Order: sequence, then C-alpha cells, then structure tokens
Amino acid sequence: MHLKLLLPSQVFIDKTDISNIIVETSKGSYGLLPHRLDCVAVLTPGILTFSTIAEGEIFVAVDEGVLVKTGLDVLVSVRNALVDSDLTKLRAAVEQDFLAINEQALQVRAVMAKLESGFLHKFVSFKQQ
Repeated sequence: MHLKLLLPSQVFIDKTDISNIIVETSKGSYGLLPHRLDCVAVLTPGILTFSTIAEGEIFVAVDEGVLVKTGLDVLVSVRNALVDSDLTKLRAAVEQDFLAINEQALQVRAVMAKLESGFLHKFVSFKQQ
C-alpha cells in the first residue's frame, strides 16, 4: 500500500510498500490490508500504526482527522502528528508537544473572548448614542 499522511502545512509521511495499517476511530480500531475494500473513516486522537518490510512497525500519534482508502492508496489528513518507532519516546513527545498546543489554544480562546466582549461593549455604547 501507499500511505500519505497530510498535515495542514505539509506532507508528513509519504511511504510505499506498507504491509498493514491500524487506525483508531470513534467506532474502535481498524486494520487495513492491501486488498481491503475501499473505505472512509473519521479518526480520533490516538496511535496510527503501520508496518513496512524495511523499517518494521512505526507508530504515529495523530490528532483527529480523516482516512480515505482507495485501491492501494491510503490518504490520512490530520491536524497534528508525531512519529517514532519507540512508544515510550512517542508518549513523552506527545505529552510535551500536544499539551503545549492545547494550552496555546486556550490562550487564543481567552484573547478572542476578550476581543468579542470589547466589541459588544463598544457596539452597545455606539447604539445608545
């Protein structure tokens, strides 16, 4: 199979000769083999695992996204991803990177709430004049 994992800004993984892929969805884990029927799946945050003959088993921590399998091509599109062949290292990287992203998102939401509040106050005072 041919696996292409896309992030919003780049092609994160583009590998051929994939023997199997395991993904996590809201309905559970699914395994994909080369001759499985074509499908589409909504991915939940978790671990995507794939195997190649040359590199063995590779683990990719992914954020939510979507998977599309057509023929031997598997296209995965997610917001964030980290790759490693060691689950312990991957867990540490996920904790460090993904949690920092979540904290950053909370800060952005707080700033946006302040901007919206300020806009509404100005709008009300403008309307009263």
